[in-house]
Formats: sequence, C-alpha cells, structure tokens
Amino acid sequence: MSGHSKWATTKHQKAAKDAKRGKLFAKLIKNIEVAARAGGGDPDGNPTLYDAIQKARKTSVPIDNIDRAVKRGSGAEAGGADWQTIMYEGYGANGVALLIECLTDNRNRAAMEVRTAMTRNGGSMADPGSVAYLFTRKGVVLVPGDGRSEDDVLMAVLDAGAEEVNDLGEAFEVVSEAGDLVPVRTALQDAGIDYESAEMSFLPSVQVELDEDGARKVLRLVDALEDLDDVQNVYANFDVSDEVLEAVGAE
Repeated sequence: MSGHSKWATTKHQKAAKDAKRGKLFAKLIKNIEVAARAGGGDPDGNPTLYDAIQKARKTSVPIDNIDRAVKRGSGAEAGGADWQTIMYEGYGANGVALLIECLTDNRNRAAMEVRTAMTRNGGSMADPGSVAYLFTRKGVVLVPGDGRSEDDVLMAVLDAGAEEVNDLGEAFEVVSEAGDLVPVRTALQDAGIDYESAEMSFLPSVQVELDEDGARKVLRLVDALEDLDDVQNVYANFDVSDEVLEAVGAE
C-alpha cells in the first residue's frame, strides 16, 4: 500500500497526543458544523454528521464542543460560520500531484495562505483540473489491527460494497465507492468490528515513487499545508518504501 497512506495512518494514530491537538479539534468541529448544516442535526438521519461526530469523539474532542457544533450547524444555536469548501491543485517535488481541500469563511485568506505555503516549501500552484483527474473520490474506513486478520475485515465488508482491504501494518484500510461508505461502515459495526474513522477521501490512480530526499521535501510541504487553519485535507499521489518512510519519520 502507498507510503502516503501509511504516513497518514501514523499521523492519525498520534493525533490524540499531538501538540497541535487544538488545531485538529478546530478542523473536526468545522466538519461537524458543515455536516449538520447540509443534512440536519440528527446523526441517525445524517450519515455524514454521524461519521464526523464519531471521528471527533475518537480524537477526544469534548462532547460539549461537539454538541455546540451540531447546534450551530443546524441553526439551533447562533454563531455558525458560512463555511465554503474550496479545492486547490498543485505540485510538489518530483512532480507529485496535490489536492488541497479547504473549508473556509474567507476565500481570499485561504488562497493567499495556500499559495504562500506552496511557494515557501518548494511547491507550485496548478490550474483547476490539471491535477484533479489523477484522483478518484472514494469511501475510506480505517480499522485498527487489534489482533484481527485481513480476512476477518474482508469477510465483514465483502457484501457491503468494499472494493479492497489494505494492510497498513497497525491498521486496515477499507476502500469502497463513495456511495458505499455507509453500508461498509455499518457492516463493520454489525460484525462487532470497531473502526478508527469513516470518511470520503481522494485516492490517486497513478503514484510517484520517492527517494529519501524527495519524500522529505514532499512531506515538509504537506505538513506546512496541513498546518493552515483553512486546510482540512491534503491528498497527494506519492509512494515511498518502508525504508524511506522509516528514515524520514525518524527525523
């Protein structure tokens, strides 16, 4: 499986202990507000909101913060911002393609900060559509290893629309068509299998293999982008070997 997925999994598992947890909390709260605004404040009838709440809870966001975000998003409480989703495209070192997903209440600020982060970290902006075709929107569920096998996970999700199950080492990544995310997540729950997160993602169709120098440059750029308040997710089409990932991750 791609080194980027392994890297993302590693960062996900460390998120609760991360020094930037407050910033992560803010991004998760935004997702909840947007989901509640789009589909209502009842998670039982709004799968996107349900998954956003579950991810926030698993990342230790306080329940009160979650409840207030639902109320702001659904209009039950004042103070909700007019969040807009914007997707920027660009390139990193070695021609790695980047999709940068922003959730912002100020388009001009988001554009300026993304452009600045790209320029300062060896990246370059790209015209709309020049990178997006390299990615496909998919449903992705992360399942912790917890002593279970890949076959255990596969058997649980096979009839629910899962396309593949990838072993990431300490977790399994279940990939499906975007429209099958909820059935796949529900199938895991019905089988008594806990999951880390269930969300829409953009997966690359073509990957660029990186050496240690290239991986270091690209990951520095991705980190700089993810550190921006307006950036929710960064998707990239790089791949690295376990050896390179270990060398870069040890720094």
